Amino acid sequence: MRISFEEAVFGCEKEIEINFKETCASCHGTGAKAGTTPQTCPKCNGKGKIMYTQQSFFGQVQNVQTCPDCNGTGKIIKERCPDCYGTGYKTVRKKFKVRIPAGIDNGQSVRLAGGGEPGTNGGERGDLLVEAVVSQHPIFKRQDTSIYSTVPISFAKAALGGPIRIKTVDGEVEYEVKPGTQTDTKVRLKGKGVPSLRNRNVRGDHYVTLVVQVPERMTQAQKEALRRFDEAMNGVSEPEERPKKKGFFK
Repeated sequence: MRISFEEAVFGCEKEIEINFKETCASCHGTGAKAGTTPQTCPKCNGKGKIMYTQQSFFGQVQNVQTCPDCNGTGKIIKERCPDCYGTGYKTVRKKFKVRIPAGIDNGQSVRLAGGGEPGTNGGERGDLLVEAVVSQHPIFKRQDTSIYSTVPISFAKAALGGPIRIKTVDGEVEYEVKPGTQTDTKVRLKGKGVPSLRNRNVRGDHYVTLVVQVPERMTQAQKEALRRFDEAMNGVSEPEERPKKKGFFK
């Protein structure tokens, strides 16, 4: 079942439709025509298996195999049910509601008890396993309970600092960029990650990488402003002239 990134984080309820083997209403699962009953297999006497002896180098060895006449059921159907062709089941399309837990990851499965194939010889039904296929998100990446994303910021915002808006699975949050922030600075948003499958009260973190963007196109006025800024920075960054050391006799 394909689900979105957000559905995997917060959980959801979906509906799935599959081929499901229901007990035949005409024969009630016996496989025999209405008014008749299955007969005990004469070859295995209803045991469903036969034993045969084989001569080997070490002597006689007894082997057990499934009865070929009744296929291990112990019953022989002489007149098969026309509705299910003697299988005892009819295949129908059945819908199941699947509750996806919060925090499920790609490839993990949800078990629906009793939604599988019928058991042999009247045994219990198996279970239906629904595997979650989580779609990729254009912004967020996930690892366990942690979420990772990249947020671009302008050079001016990185140099001067100020508030920015960061997208999370809970919506946008405001973050104050510190003055002088360098590119590839990592930011941790506590509790904005994925809930734990084992404990719903425990939630991972969201890690954001701030990347300083360099403009590819600028107007003439912007270029002049950037040149004046560069000249001002070069003037400030020039090292001050150190006083000359006096000699030993001075």
